[in-house]
Amino acid sequence: MATSIKIALDAMGGDIGPEAVLPAAELVAKNTTDIHFLLYGDEAKILPILAKNRKLRAVSTVIHTEKFIGNDEKPSTALRNGKGSSMRLAIEAVRDGKADAVVSAGNTGALMAIAKIVLKTVPGIHRPAIASIFPGLKGQTIMLDLGANVLVDAENLAQFAVLGAVFAKAQKKIAVPSVGLLNVGTEDTKGPDHVKGAANILANVDFPGHYKGFVEGTDIMTGEVDVIVSDGYAGNIALKSIEGAGKMIATSFKNSLSSDPLALIGGLLSAFALKRFKNKVDPRLYNGGVFLGLNGICVKSHGGSDALGISSAIRLACNLAREGYIQTISEDIGHLMTQETLLAEGAYRD
Repeated sequence: MATSIKIALDAMGGDIGPEAVLPAAELVAKNTTDIHFLLYGDEAKILPILAKNRKLRAVSTVIHTEKFIGNDEKPSTALRNGKGSSMRLAIEAVRDGKADAVVSAGNTGALMAIAKIVLKTVPGIHRPAIASIFPGLKGQTIMLDLGANVLVDAENLAQFAVLGAVFAKAQKKIAVPSVGLLNVGTEDTKGPDHVKGAANILANVDFPGHYKGFVEGTDIMTGEVDVIVSDGYAGNIALKSIEGAGKMIATSFKNSLSSDPLALIGGLLSAFALKRFKNKVDPRLYNGGVFLGLNGICVKSHGGSDALGISSAIRLACNLAREGYIQTISEDIGHLMTQETLLAEGAYRD
């Protein structure tokens, strides 16, 4: 495990750029004693902001480049023309051992495409997956894949279970995370072949989690299991549905409070409870999608995040680096791939 964490930051990424990325790093630096930042981007934009952030300035190195990847740039274009960009240089720092993790709020497609080419996957991993953390009634839930792989087979899902379980061990500090497969019902007979095939694998192999069976969409926010595994098609739909529901609830709640004086007074009287509620469900506190399965830690922050949101993504990257996530994944995937139960499921492969 790393004793001094080095984080490569794409300072130009996201809708706001250095004005959000650098204050986010300052928030982390204020509460962390063993961190150093490599800031990739335009010095003319970085240095004036860095001058206002005293703690960050003391633990940062600026690597100048005027080149950056735009939010609307196609992944194929970013691959061809992205050399020397702030995003690519930050990813290459992880590959070259200069940094323990990379964090970017930039173009998601470009980040995934470049990270796959530069970092490559952990030996034995067929496809990387995007994972994120959701608040739940009984605790946090980690879910993957959230959109990287629309079509998968049973073996892919089994590998996602390993990726998610090791992530949960690092993030939630639990020895044996519970894992469920997202399905249209909890009955063994329900679901497509690749989901039922993955269930057969996970019920009969030794992996870093405890397989609990099928779970439904209603279980994502309850915290019934520590990890929920899905293909990217269903996972992305679930993610966007939750985001849409959250926006609707927040807007409706604000409108209700401002609808009449009595409602406003009631809101003021409930201010403490409302603040506690906001602190539990604030999406900025769960910001950060991790590209699991790559041979290096890569965390994607939401492009529109403010400093608090991006700081959550940075802390997530630091935590995974401290816990030696990549080494653990390599060992556990190697163990999974040698087991007879998995090899017998070859018929489920696409």
